[in-house]
Amino acid sequence: MSDDPVWLRTPAAIRDRAEAMLKYVEDGRSAWFASDAAGLEQAVQTTLAVTRQRFPDPARIPFHSRWRHFEAGGRDRWAGLAERLKGLPPDEVARRRIDLAVVSVLLDAGAGGLWSYRESASGKSFVRSEGLAVASFNMFASGAFSRDSKNDPLRVDAERLARFTPNELAMGFQVRGHNSLLGLEGRAGLLRKLGGIGLDRPGALFDLLAGGPEVRAEAILAAVLDKLSAIWPNPRGDVWDHPVVGAVPFHKLSQWLSYSMVEPLQGAGLTVVDLDALTGLPEYRNGGLLVDSGALKPKQRLLLEKTFMPGDEPIVEWRALTVALLDRLAGHLRAHLKLDAEALPLGKVLEAGTWFAGRQLAARLRKDGGPPIAVASDGTVF
Repeated sequence: MSDDPVWLRTPAAIRDRAEAMLKYVEDGRSAWFASDAAGLEQAVQTTLAVTRQRFPDPARIPFHSRWRHFEAGGRDRWAGLAERLKGLPPDEVARRRIDLAVVSVLLDAGAGGLWSYRESASGKSFVRSEGLAVASFNMFASGAFSRDSKNDPLRVDAERLARFTPNELAMGFQVRGHNSLLGLEGRAGLLRKLGGIGLDRPGALFDLLAGGPEVRAEAILAAVLDKLSAIWPNPRGDVWDHPVVGAVPFHKLSQWLSYSMVEPLQGAGLTVVDLDALTGLPEYRNGGLLVDSGALKPKQRLLLEKTFMPGDEPIVEWRALTVALLDRLAGHLRAHLKLDAEALPLGKVLEAGTWFAGRQLAARLRKDGGPPIAVASDGTVF
């Protein structure tokens, strides 16, 4: 099998290796996992129930993106900021939305179970992904990432990011002794690296994509990987080795960012096509759904007891199996809802229910609502 680094950056490569991993498990060769069709049906039914509860009209399911987290607690935070940008042309508004999305997504690795963020404007506290989103949103709104926070706060500038410190991030995220956040140093390091990649601002990605009326989803991912790959501690990015399947790519944060750039591009009048080319996101909520529903059955209790590193064999297997089984789950969900892939692309399947179904099962099964399998986070992978 080819380990060509260019090919490993493509969604086709992600799916190819994920399918190879699923066959490896279905053949009974994995020491860590077995697959179970009845468990997958349980995952489908759990997702279907969540979807029908959240979206009685499936035609109104939005994209899975960082913008949903910015609406945590029922507040449309972006609408308030958009009022302050009314005089700008649509292209520049799109750049600023991409500025925000890039920074917020890069800060979105797992927060751990000890951290929360209290928003002064709403008086509400948020945890995990929603907390990270609201905290980064409010930092952006205050001008924390702008080179001119007084006169032009609602933007992100490379020269500001290049000198961003862990202490500044700790202040913005309300990190204290009793409110600790996993991977604080790693997150701040990603921001500093983002400031040194050669783009004067993350929103410059818009100009790389806006050459015509249509933008292919795969082109968004290609631009993100091309421009942002230098920030990752692993030179290959989110690519890990498996002793049998070979190099296994995921590009989870890059795909999460690609999904999160769809709405800014659409807001500028562009049409994003072939959305289903991107894969499901192999992170702990989607992967947790598959373990907690029984679609994936751990073969060793150690899987549920030990904390693993991202490159450990069982974690590489778990994530690859998540990609492959999300494709299958999506097909079942579409059949139940009588929708095709164009009406319900994978990005909407994730939002409709797999992520929330994973969270729901985790809350039911474990006191802390955490994932069934623990992965050590330095703030740069998950």
